Amino acid sequence: MNNEGFEEVKRKIKRYGQEHLLDYYDRLPDGEKKEKFEKQLENIDFEMIDSLYKKTTLEPKNENANVEPIEYWDKERLGGKYDFYEEIGIDAIKDGKLAAVTMAGGQGTRLGHNGPKGTFDIGLDSHKSLFELLCDSLKEAGKKYGVTIPWFIMTSEENNEDTVEFFKKNKYFGYEKNVYFFKQGQLPMIDTEGKILIGENGLIKEAADGHGGVYESLVKSGMVDKMKNLGVEWVFIGGVDNCLVRMVDPVLMGLAIYKGVLEAGKSVVKAYPHEKVGAFCKKNGKPNVIEYSEITPEMAEARDEAGELLYGESHILCNLFNISAIERMGSTPLPYHCAFKKATYIDKDGNKIVPDSPNAYKFEAFLFDAFGDLDDMVILRVKREEEFAPVKNATGVDSPETARNLYNNLHKQNK
Repeated sequence: MNNEGFEEVKRKIKRYGQEHLLDYYDRLPDGEKKEKFEKQLENIDFEMIDSLYKKTTLEPKNENANVEPIEYWDKERLGGKYDFYEEIGIDAIKDGKLAAVTMAGGQGTRLGHNGPKGTFDIGLDSHKSLFELLCDSLKEAGKKYGVTIPWFIMTSEENNEDTVEFFKKNKYFGYEKNVYFFKQGQLPMIDTEGKILIGENGLIKEAADGHGGVYESLVKSGMVDKMKNLGVEWVFIGGVDNCLVRMVDPVLMGLAIYKGVLEAGKSVVKAYPHEKVGAFCKKNGKPNVIEYSEITPEMAEARDEAGELLYGESHILCNLFNISAIERMGSTPLPYHCAFKKATYIDKDGNKIVPDSPNAYKFEAFLFDAFGDLDDMVILRVKREEEFAPVKNATGVDSPETARNLYNNLHKQNK
């Protein structure tokens, strides 16, 4: 940026009380780090950061939304319609209308793994990583339907280089010409006074903007244009940590096409009424997800005449979108949710500060906050043991052990 442009950036920094960033910038010696820091300053929306900080000081408002159960289809109970929907989906898949997106911006820190989460080995005899297991499923589906499904992988600033290197080292698992990488967006972290933090690497401390940033990242990175050039009309978006994720599902796709909706999601039945998962619902007549922290005990335990939980369809981050919906949702940023976290930082005197309690705010968007932009969506209930084996914790529930057992059991049945 020219001097005149950077002077405008400086004026914004001062206007929003972030002068400590300029003091730090002025002390940096000329070189690559200073250039990176300057680039960060240029890209920050200081007005938005100021607005987000002000929201952290307000009492949370009770949302007066009218929450209702949402209709769903049970994959096991479609009867004669199963083949009908499947055939519609197969035709679209064979025509090259499907692409897969894997959200893989996280690290495997909670699993005791040093590296991108997708590079984690869950302990199978094959020692395949999560990335390879997902790639295997795409190759298997491609072989079955006689088509190659393009695979778009959302990395982060933190793990992009290591992720790309991992794929190169493994020769892209034989999928090289069909893999596309793009980065997740980031937002600065701020302290309790609203000041943007400097990270221990000497740059502005940023955090990924949540899985809801996937729409905007797909649009801004040019990946949506790439998909359209490939003839893609439908995009499956899922997380890297579900080793049983079924990205190519003709029944889900056929159901969405036949029902004339722009979005479809998979659900599994809650393990128990108060399971800490988001549940599909309708808010003010539009599709949405109610978080476990929002649902009342009465709603969580409510059942219909057949004994089914009214709010029992867990959102498992397995969603199918028409590309026109992604374009629309990616053009308008979603609302950000605030989380209070521990963040190591560099203070004004250049000292590294490692807090022993939460000291900073990070801001994330949630993918399901965009559902309300759509008039309707299809929910397809699937079997947990066939399609949902997340790897989130080192031990216990949703751990490598539970995922490994589910994976092995499913593949034994399919032999």
